[in-house]
Amino acid sequence: MPKCPKDNVFYRNLNWHYPKIVKGKGIYLYGEDGKRYIDGCSGSAVANIGHGNEEVAKAMEQQAKTIAFTHLSRFTTDAIANLADKIAEMTPGDLNKSYFVSGGSEATETAIKMTRQYFLERDGKTTKYKIIARKHSFHGNTIGALSMTGHVGRRRKYIPYLAEFPHIVAPYCYRCPYEESYPECGVRCAYALEEEIKEQGPENVAGFIAEPVVGSACPGMHPPKEYFSIIREICDRYDVLMIIDEVMAGFGRTGKNFGIDHYGVVPDIMTTAKGMSCGYSPLGAAVVSDKIYDTFAQGSGRFVHGHTYGGNPLSCAVGCTVLDIIKRENYIENARVQGEHLMEKLQKLYEYPIVGDIRGRGLMIGIEFVKDQKTKEPFDTSANIQGKVTVSCLNHGLVVYPGGGSVDGIRGDHILIAPPINITGEEIDELFDRLEKGIKDVCESVNR
Repeated sequence: MPKCPKDNVFYRNLNWHYPKIVKGKGIYLYGEDGKRYIDGCSGSAVANIGHGNEEVAKAMEQQAKTIAFTHLSRFTTDAIANLADKIAEMTPGDLNKSYFVSGGSEATETAIKMTRQYFLERDGKTTKYKIIARKHSFHGNTIGALSMTGHVGRRRKYIPYLAEFPHIVAPYCYRCPYEESYPECGVRCAYALEEEIKEQGPENVAGFIAEPVVGSACPGMHPPKEYFSIIREICDRYDVLMIIDEVMAGFGRTGKNFGIDHYGVVPDIMTTAKGMSCGYSPLGAAVVSDKIYDTFAQGSGRFVHGHTYGGNPLSCAVGCTVLDIIKRENYIENARVQGEHLMEKLQKLYEYPIVGDIRGRGLMIGIEFVKDQKTKEPFDTSANIQGKVTVSCLNHGLVVYPGGGSVDGIRGDHILIAPPINITGEEIDELFDRLEKGIKDVCESVNR
């Protein structure tokens, strides 16, 4: 029988016991039994400014009283235009135009349709349609987004529905696909894009999509400093649009406005979501360069795409308030400072033999678990290390984001640590203490 609550909700995991949360405040969640949890993953790297923010609640109330819904095919509002302006102030280069949607999957789905239509608008006709993505990636659960996704476990059940988009190796330095070391490797993983474009035919390839810092598929994985400069040059040479998926990394989580800012490169399209509204209302966007926008404007003037809640005034008002708070309170710099503080403390976890790799940027950090630190041999899936770490941390009052399959699509256990970016140094210490206790308990149980 299912362990989930016996109500009328179709839960995502019927075998999981769901504690009921009755309140959230700051970095904490409070259960109906009075237990207090540190939200060590911001839900799924969403609640970046923490829970229970009264300023956001007041903004929602005011907007709801004014106008909560209009359809973007016919009307605009101040909330929509103001949010687009605020985003343009934060994005790199000429990424100035935002196409609003309700979440990350919709944003990446929008990006690939926009990529295809861009070439049609520019050239009148085109054979370009393929999007090259990377293994060890996750771009969303809608069919187009899942087609780009390189995470085997999330794709397997739906393969008959998926488009055959090609995937190249990821910059997974801990488990280099070429069994080489940086910098002696010459960043071969970046040049794999050129090889794949040639294999598919440049006339067929429309775009390349990648996360600057990987989220759920291989938490914290990020490439060497030259990687995206090489990618940008290859995309330009072969007339391929560069799409950067900032759904998790964007709006300050990595200690900069966006993850790609660590690399000094400007993509053609950037997909965003989670940190734009911090979970207070569903919101996402595909942000495009002036080149993309002008091509549509000078062509048909119409993007053949849309969602009911795209440009929702209530969500956009929330986004405006959230971005004001992030800027005013200097939370992006805080993410950098506290991320460095947490990363320094996390080095102690290498004392536990199940901890294989700790990686990330800012407050987007992944921990990979292994059976053998020296050989990097993963645990068998039957050991369910990700699940045991999750439960153990919950027992100690810490919520982490578990995942698996990073080694070969099946094996490989990891967690994402991504607390709200307004976390304090003292709260980082408390988070680490609970995390260490959780990992220690699991380590002792598997080594008995």
